[in-house]
Amino acid sequence: MSRVPQVVAAVGIPMVWSNWALPALGLGVRGRTVVNAGFATAYGFAFRGEPNWFSAKGFRFGTGSAALVVAGYAAALAIPSVRKGLRDYTDRGPDVSTTEWVAVHIPIGTVYSEELIFRATLDPVLDNAFGSRIGSVLSALTFGLWHITPARSVGDSVPVAVAATAAGGFALGWLRRRTASATAPALLHLAINAGGAIAPRLARSLPTAR
Repeated sequence: MSRVPQVVAAVGIPMVWSNWALPALGLGVRGRTVVNAGFATAYGFAFRGEPNWFSAKGFRFGTGSAALVVAGYAAALAIPSVRKGLRDYTDRGPDVSTTEWVAVHIPIGTVYSEELIFRATLDPVLDNAFGSRIGSVLSALTFGLWHITPARSVGDSVPVAVAATAAGGFALGWLRRRTASATAPALLHLAINAGGAIAPRLARSLPTAR
């Protein structure tokens, strides 16, 4: 595949999948997890993804980054005013138990799928085509646009969701480039999303400050 068609396909296919094809299937959370992971695996294979999952450096950077996130959630739960805000955070996994959401759907349907698509596969394609500076920006923007329909489906502001996830994608991409592995961003991504599911539930179980 020549470079221009490869770049167009590598960017366009995830956009079509996330914002049109996957929603059109009308699947529940379990079905979405299965087909999203299948799509990511096929995409990584088609575009020769380079996840390097077993990188010691990736694991080291990832666990360090994840530990910082966990510490941040712990601090938020310890501050009464912040804990009060966490209680009102919207539940994003209402169709399944918290355990299933955190143990299955976040790591497989979200983290594995998105890190294989974006950090392990799209980042190298764009870096090879444009260099790492431009590639990192384009990949982050694509990651943000991937979230248009998901944000709309839960009533979030689309511009805010795109901007926030693009910024997150830029940081995750930096970790991938720093470690040459998708393991580091995957562990950070997992900590952020799993913590975002668990912390509000913990906040609701803790006593209200007087």
